[in-house]
Amino acid sequence: MEYKLIERANPQDRTKVKWYANPVNDGKISKREIAQDIVGNSSLSKGDVLSVIENLLDTMPKYLLMGKSVSLGEFGTLRLSFSSDGVDKPEDFNPSMISGVKVVFTPGTELKSSIQNISFEKGE
Repeated sequence: MEYKLIERANPQDRTKVKWYANPVNDGKISKREIAQDIVGNSSLSKGDVLSVIENLLDTMPKYLLMGKSVSLGEFGTLRLSFSSDGVDKPEDFNPSMISGVKVVFTPGTELKSSIQNISFEKGE
């Protein structure tokens, strides 16, 4: 994986500037490109694969909003997380105090192991 060096303030001492490695983003890959890649490794058509991906994307939010963690096997698990303001008494809390809703992805063991032997090279 390529990286580039970025100059930033040191989090421990904001008066000092240090260089930090940042991953180089080499663009995005589309659903269609992923589907075409999967087609090459299966007996499914591109339309079948795209249909499964679309159905997964349509269905997953329903389960997340129900408070479920969505397990995708060895790929990993997705769940919702958020933060809120604190209150002294439960009766002082209201839902408008909830913010920062985000999807948290925890990679599965197979995905984790597939990236453990990563090598790095400096990009341009």
